[in-house]
Amino acid sequence: MPTARDVSNKYFGELPIGSLCLMPLKGTENFTKELNDFILNWRKLLVKNGVYDVFPDDYIKESYILEPEIDRFGSGEAKCVINGTIRGADIFVIADVVNYSVTYELFGMTNHMSPDDHYQDLKRVIAAANGKAKRVNVIMPFLYESRQHKRTKRESLDCAVMLQELASLGVANILTVDAHDPRVMNAIPLSSFDSINCSYQFISAILDKYKDLTIDKHNVQIISPDIGAMQRNIYFANVLGVDLGFFYKRRDYSIVVDGKNPIIAHEYMGSPVEGKDVLVIDDMIASGESLIETAKTIKGRGAKRVFACCTFGLFTKGLESFDEAYKNGFIDQVFTTNCIYQRPELFLKPWYTSVDVTEYIARIIESINHDSSISQYLDPYGKIKTRVKAYIEGNK
Repeated sequence: MPTARDVSNKYFGELPIGSLCLMPLKGTENFTKELNDFILNWRKLLVKNGVYDVFPDDYIKESYILEPEIDRFGSGEAKCVINGTIRGADIFVIADVVNYSVTYELFGMTNHMSPDDHYQDLKRVIAAANGKAKRVNVIMPFLYESRQHKRTKRESLDCAVMLQELASLGVANILTVDAHDPRVMNAIPLSSFDSINCSYQFISAILDKYKDLTIDKHNVQIISPDIGAMQRNIYFANVLGVDLGFFYKRRDYSIVVDGKNPIIAHEYMGSPVEGKDVLVIDDMIASGESLIETAKTIKGRGAKRVFACCTFGLFTKGLESFDEAYKNGFIDQVFTTNCIYQRPELFLKPWYTSVDVTEYIARIIESINHDSSISQYLDPYGKIKTRVKAYIEGNK
């Protein structure tokens, strides 16, 4: 929750561009409620501390949430109805395209919503706004089709097509979290697209949970699980001032299994990890097979502890393999964020920690609504340095 110190200076140079309206798609209701609560308390604090002499009548209200009603016919077709006024509103549509827990009836059978279903619902909400809103923004933590972001042969370029569709529908701002490849923004060079990272939240969560870390290059090492994750791992290594290693995945490109080429071997390149605490950073856990194999190899090389920090915990093949990896001592803790659906049984696992990014995203929504810069949120370098310094001094 915000504190008085948060409003000691004027964070926003302008009043809101329009009346704030949070629209949760199915499966994001709880997350949106948390965003709403933070923003409401934040605004009450702004007014109480006299940050604004004049502010709109609806600046503070009971709730900024307006849930769209999406009705689905027995055939699976659907429509969206917005039961409330949105004229002049600054709408933020919250979408979790990988929330498979949401179901609907299809020809008498229960069908789990796929990313395609969620994305279609997103477009329905935008269409229902029908040009009446002041502005429509999309908060999509897991970027739809972000793993299909580049073309290497005659294949679809789904993520780029999706971004162009949203831009053509009049979406003003697209915000995502830790995009698989942020360069996909080149598909819409004239539109507002931001991919934020959760580096500070991950480091803060680790430091909160473990009080015995010695953060220097002799005791901590960052390891990238593959070449594709190098950029985010380089960032962590630089900001913590520790060494970086990486794994090269040798794949069998002659066959495809579950939509990808199977990994033949993990080959490690980097300095020794013996006796060190190792952080493995990636954007997502899909099946988890690659992460577990990476952790197993690291422990086999004498690492003290292995912590995995992955923005999205999909766990597409269940949790049993992680139970086994934890039991065998390969993985000590897995950190993933709460910006997508988390299966309830995760919170019962001794190897799992949820990283709360609600406040982070709420502050960004507030900045966008006030038409203010979000630069301070895009690079938390200084904030991480301050947090680590306080941790080191507190452990002396």
